[in-house]
Amino acid sequence: MRPKRGQQPPSTKVQLLTDYTYILVGAAFVAIAFNLFLLPNKIASGGVSGISTIVAHMIGIEPAFTQWALNIPLFILGILLLGGLKYGIKTLVGTLFLPFVVYFTRDWSVGFEDALLGALFGGIGVGIGIGLVFRARASTGGTDLAAQIIQKYTGLTLGAAVFIIDGLIVITSAFTFGIELALYALISLYVTGKTVDMVQVGVGYAKVALIISNHQEEVRQSLLRDVDRGVTKLSGYGGYTDEERDVLMCVVNQTEVTKLKQVVKTVDPKAFVVVTNATEVLGEGFKRA
Repeated sequence: MRPKRGQQPPSTKVQLLTDYTYILVGAAFVAIAFNLFLLPNKIASGGVSGISTIVAHMIGIEPAFTQWALNIPLFILGILLLGGLKYGIKTLVGTLFLPFVVYFTRDWSVGFEDALLGALFGGIGVGIGIGLVFRARASTGGTDLAAQIIQKYTGLTLGAAVFIIDGLIVITSAFTFGIELALYALISLYVTGKTVDMVQVGVGYAKVALIISNHQEEVRQSLLRDVDRGVTKLSGYGGYTDEERDVLMCVVNQTEVTKLKQVVKTVDPKAFVVVTNATEVLGEGFKRA
């Protein structure tokens, strides 16, 4: 497939509509997964939702009320301490809408309770929702803002701050619900992280081929002509010979890998070829950023 040229970026209005759609649908996914799988199985897998799960089972306060009570002050604190309206209206929408859906769907049920299934499917649902919100360059607020405040005033990395907050919530759940359910919460956290990655970069892995050949120009021409993909020359040196050798780099879809290898083998059977995964490829001929 030839790279598609001349594609115009979407208009600002269309992009804004797309972003808000992602936020609303994503927040709904998080809320429904929370009510169907996490809350009934007492799985407090970090974040404000985890805190609301603990509070709901300890003193009976509706999770949505706890989430509003924590999210709104954290959003205001983020504006005051992190400099201006940094998070914008989109994050405020996610912050307010998620607890609303949690309250609206509070009586929904899948008809069974199973901690392992709850951890797995709850983690997947929350991961899909958070991934969609992230694609809109927003967040659902909560402990993400708390982590950024900690990062600013302690020097910790954002990842470390998130780990500390989620870790404390999971430890609290261990004392509240028992160690077994806390371990299920860790499973849910892991599944959520992997699902967010999948939503962000997609499941259609591309492949990167690195090719070293004594017939470099013939290989390059064949890839351009027969595989119909661009080729980039990278400068390199042989570790054994210490001679300068150009390396050809070609990015292809999974379905084109076999054809690429056949083309290279036909031109130079002795070529050295390395094929590895590329989790996301942006640009002409692939997907737009």
